[in-house]
Amino acid sequence: MTGTTKAIPIVDLSGDADALVRAIVAACTDTGFFGVTGHGVPAATLAGAFGAARAFFALPVQEKTRVRRPRPELNRGWIAPGTETLARLAGRETPPDFKEVFTVGPQTFDDDDPYYTCEAARPHWGANPWPARPEGFRDAVLAYQREMQRLTGRLMALFCRALGVPEDHLAMRSTRAPSQLRLIHYPPYDGPWLPGQLRAGEHTDLSLLTIVASDNNAVGGLEVRDRDGDWVAAPDFDGFMVNIGDTMMRWCNDRWVSTPHRVANPPPEAGARSDRLSLAYFHIVDYDAVIECLPSCVDAAHPARYAPITMGEYRASRFARTANAGG
Repeated sequence: MTGTTKAIPIVDLSGDADALVRAIVAACTDTGFFGVTGHGVPAATLAGAFGAARAFFALPVQEKTRVRRPRPELNRGWIAPGTETLARLAGRETPPDFKEVFTVGPQTFDDDDPYYTCEAARPHWGANPWPARPEGFRDAVLAYQREMQRLTGRLMALFCRALGVPEDHLAMRSTRAPSQLRLIHYPPYDGPWLPGQLRAGEHTDLSLLTIVASDNNAVGGLEVRDRDGDWVAAPDFDGFMVNIGDTMMRWCNDRWVSTPHRVANPPPEAGARSDRLSLAYFHIVDYDAVIECLPSCVDAAHPARYAPITMGEYRASRFARTANAGG
């Protein structure tokens, strides 16, 4: 199944491997987005993560504040409403995104190893602050994180096949990956919205790839900007949305596209129906991994468009733009 500029394709990962590669190439070349079914993530694990996230966001503000993000450059813990502006990733200034977030990084790492504690590691590695409530929150979130790591490994292998490099090329650059799972709550809002404010402002992701599950994309959900500049609503289906990020686009020398997207505002009359929860997993390669155009994506007609840069240097130069004072 291939994509068009007016539709986002759905790919069944349980299908034939060669057909999967062709479908992924078409989708990543066209819009950089595709849905996946046949992914093997247990329904109970997905439901457990959604339930844990919803129970956490229902806690009183003062309780959530106890696990607030420890410092602006470290994406961990609770990020309060009004403290993130994703449009800044694209150099635009807008009112803050209307959402709250809880971010989890890798749970296990050696805090005696300088790799994880040196200055270069500071924006990427740090302990997860876990809330005392709801009961079972940590276990449910970590179980889901493990499933996303597994699914990411499978997708990376397919990407490598599609790009003509060894299947472990990306995995070998993800041996100490500081990937992030973000639980995102978009509460109902009866307006009026501030001029230029969105639930999540227009941006592209910095990650290699992103995997998103949502419990409601029907009212005020994910929208993707197609090649004609039109906004296309992501399909509301039983599966995950996958998109490539800026890191992947650099690696493949713009053969694939990291596409601007946003989370739209619901109409005021939607009321409680617009309440939305997303689980977004951002796969980030090792901070010292060098991102450089793949030889298979470079030739005389398509010279390398990007100079080599480490993931840490690239991400640090852009992520800090999104944090507002008090974040």
